[in-house]
Amino acid sequence: MKNEQSTLTEKQAVEGLQPDIDVNNEGENKIIDVPIVNKKEFVVTGLMSMLLGKTNNEVKEFMKQLDNKKEFLVHRQIQSMHFNGSFLSIKGEAYFSDYPEKDVHKITKKLILTSRDEEIETVEIALKNEQSTTAIASKYPYAAYSGEVDFQKLSEGLPLAVGQYDMMLEISQYIAGEWQKQNVTLGTYDKVKTNFVHSTTMQSYSSRSNKKFKLTISYNVISEGVRVVSKKLAEVDPLDMVTGNQGPTDNRIVTGIKNRFFRLAYKMHSLLPVKNKNISFLSDSRNDISGNFEYIYEEIKKRQSDFKLAFYLKGSIKQDKSFAELNTLAKAIATSKYIMVDDFYPLIYPLKIRKNSELIQVWHAVGAFKTFGYSRVGMPGGPKLTSKNHRNYTKVLVSSKNIVNKYAEGFGIAESAVIPIGAPRTDLFFDEVRKKEIVDRLHEELPFINGKKVILFAPTFRGNGQQTAYYPFGMINFKEIYEALKNEYVFLLKIHPFVQNKPEIPYEYDNFFYDVSEYREINDLLLISDQLVTDYSSVCFEYALLNKPMVFFSPDLGEYMSDRDFYYDYFDFIPGSYASNTTMLIEKLKKESVDTKRLETFKDYFFDDLDGKVSERFVDILMTDGFADVDEEVEVEQIWGSVDNKNNKKGV
Repeated sequence: MKNEQSTLTEKQAVEGLQPDIDVNNEGENKIIDVPIVNKKEFVVTGLMSMLLGKTNNEVKEFMKQLDNKKEFLVHRQIQSMHFNGSFLSIKGEAYFSDYPEKDVHKITKKLILTSRDEEIETVEIALKNEQSTTAIASKYPYAAYSGEVDFQKLSEGLPLAVGQYDMMLEISQYIAGEWQKQNVTLGTYDKVKTNFVHSTTMQSYSSRSNKKFKLTISYNVISEGVRVVSKKLAEVDPLDMVTGNQGPTDNRIVTGIKNRFFRLAYKMHSLLPVKNKNISFLSDSRNDISGNFEYIYEEIKKRQSDFKLAFYLKGSIKQDKSFAELNTLAKAIATSKYIMVDDFYPLIYPLKIRKNSELIQVWHAVGAFKTFGYSRVGMPGGPKLTSKNHRNYTKVLVSSKNIVNKYAEGFGIAESAVIPIGAPRTDLFFDEVRKKEIVDRLHEELPFINGKKVILFAPTFRGNGQQTAYYPFGMINFKEIYEALKNEYVFLLKIHPFVQNKPEIPYEYDNFFYDVSEYREINDLLLISDQLVTDYSSVCFEYALLNKPMVFFSPDLGEYMSDRDFYYDYFDFIPGSYASNTTMLIEKLKKESVDTKRLETFKDYFFDDLDGKVSERFVDILMTDGFADVDEEVEVEQIWGSVDNKNNKKGV
């Protein structure tokens, strides 16, 4: 065999492979690659042999190309992974071992979710560079990172798309004039010694489809890999869901038939005379006499008047009304002098209210905070300009002349129909005897509040209405709150009645977190609380009357503003402190501070009169047919209030 000296290819030089000679069946020489023991030394030797006889420029160009092919060694480790439902908080370290960098702007890190299905797009979540606190801090000051992932809102605001994903860490660094990028596993997690799995559910809600998903996140200590799996468990049409004991709601065909029947029945009953002493109370969001209805009812009853009262109440907009109920309701609306609603009531909007009747919206909220109704035209979930919703109110009650224009715009009615005489239920806050009775009763009904300071958590819902309402509980670190406040406080959760998902609170915290959402009247709960935590809810108006601390916990403020927006600048408006995360929330709660001057300014603007006599004045107007005497061009200065009794309830 002829002895030939083999030469290194560029690939061999870079990868550290030595050539060897083999003889094939034809007796010809063949170069094969065999790994060598001292790879680094051989690469250097190989490079030197390849560069012999090259010009300086050729050497520089070759080295540049070689550098571009380089694989960078990444050191990384997970310091903490905290799961709260579908919400993940993660902290760790990652850096290029041979390239220290002290400029934070030259380093970026991301979490990458790559699906095995090529049709599913890769998801990227930016991480925040943090200053290192470990032994490497002097050499790699920005090796640390932190980040949060809400898997329920990853795919255009919806839960993570169904599929299997590998979670990787992408680290990029500006090195020698170019950005170098590497995708690696998340690294070791010293806090765990064995594989672990976190499993939870995710939901999405719309008027056409409610979906439920299973989210599973697993960490493998050997591969240091994180696997994420999203599976769809169920999908239902909201109109096919069971609502309490009412049975399944009607399908769209039956609903259409019932709507036509109701409008025809209303026309037929409109041939009857209007009865000046009839008052009908209508609600599709409460099944008892509470809120403004309760105080108006109690004041009328106290007068021993000859008004005839009837209540037509349903706990949800999705609950059925039978044909008999629809006929009774149509007759009540057609023949009552006063028809009162306290919330969205879709059946009544296509109707033309009779000349001798008043359709009065007493509204369930006080003040004007987040935009609603026609103020949201063009926004997600906002109404069409051709919609008939709200436009047939003949009177609307509000708390201050300063917000008349906001309600007129929101309801699509004339400002002259908006009467700034107050919210009847606010009279409670000026009745010391009644307040004491409520506080004493709740201390008996809720014994866990005794001897503790009470924090009331009362946020509003996200979504566009009852059928799509949810709250992103993953934004709250329940464990952190528990550890910080468990000795001195209890934490009551009053979740909006529209919200369809539930908080997932570990059972070991059940002596601190208490869900009181089933308690209908939130004003009673305000009286026993020492602090209020809310976000964009109008409950802040009533709580302001108690002169107690408020914290506005709004981690999703930017997103909420883009979807919903406010009538006022959020930070100028809120009559309390602001917290964008759980750590800030705890800090604010511990301070228990009240900005008295800011609070008084807030009350002066959103309440014209605070004397506890709103209900009296409202009933005076009803008894004297005072609405007929209101000059549509004259600004009304009066205010109205509330009383309280839940007996003699009546409804369909």
